[in-house]
Amino acid sequence: MNKTQPSSQALELARQVLRIEADAVAALAARVDGAFLDALALILNCHGRVIVSGIGKSGHIARKIASTLASTGTPAYFVHPAEASHGDLGMIARDDVLIALSNSGESAELLTIVPIVKRQGGKLIAITGNPDSALAREADAHLDAGVAQEACPLNLAPTASTTAALALGDALAVALLDARGFGAEDFARSHPGGALGRRLLTHVRDVMRAGDAVPSIAPQASVADAILEISRGGIGMTVVVSPERRVLGVFTDGDLRRAFARNLDPRTLTVADVMSRDPRSIGPDKLAVEAVEMMEHYKINQLPVVAGDGALVGALNMHDLFQAKVL
Repeated sequence: MNKTQPSSQALELARQVLRIEADAVAALAARVDGAFLDALALILNCHGRVIVSGIGKSGHIARKIASTLASTGTPAYFVHPAEASHGDLGMIARDDVLIALSNSGESAELLTIVPIVKRQGGKLIAITGNPDSALAREADAHLDAGVAQEACPLNLAPTASTTAALALGDALAVALLDARGFGAEDFARSHPGGALGRRLLTHVRDVMRAGDAVPSIAPQASVADAILEISRGGIGMTVVVSPERRVLGVFTDGDLRRAFARNLDPRTLTVADVMSRDPRSIGPDKLAVEAVEMMEHYKINQLPVVAGDGALVGALNMHDLFQAKVL
């Protein structure tokens, strides 16, 4: 079977598509004006929810915009305009805001439900490529997503126009995020199952070793006993503590090697003679990602976890953070 081999023409066409779509998005910046602020105010003053709707390719973009809004602090969901005409219109209440997407601004399915939404008191934000369209005229705020041309060589398939509409939706979501003071912890609460949520919600106390699992030893103990404690703990160190459990230092494999390098006889030494004093430590209420950053910055693999009064409450190493999927 003969296989068609892509040519350099295909590469140039791909580059042309990207240039056209990039230009379409860049052109939107000059059109972000008072209408954008009006749309922002409608949503910020909304006592209900934001409903996003569109049909065809605009419907796919509408679903993505609804998802982005919902994950950044603006309760939103997608309603299919055809289904709305057959019962789902009951999902839209008087305090809601409808964002309607249509490149032509003449989608019959949207124009069917818009008068009903407005009659019951809902507000309409339209995102279209035609400011003179019926949908734009009906809107309380119209966002112009018009493009000079589609990226499709036939200038038919929705390509640049859908990219522009999506970019406008993202701009709206980010502006709302900022206006609401929506922060990283809020975002993490919306994404508890992902890597981002683990990074922003996992604290040191959630992953540290505690109780008997924390290797510790008194400063007057022998180096031999300290080595046994390191082996028992399995994290490459033992914390050296006072009788009140205050952290005095740490003893690691590296400290033992340095003692040998100095021709010291470990059999005659106490841990206090060779330990590293004033070690780096972290509090239990710090984010686990802060422990990662500290370890990477200081090129260490273990950290004592210390309470505000200096008492040892736990320990962790890089492997614990790997297991918690914080890295």
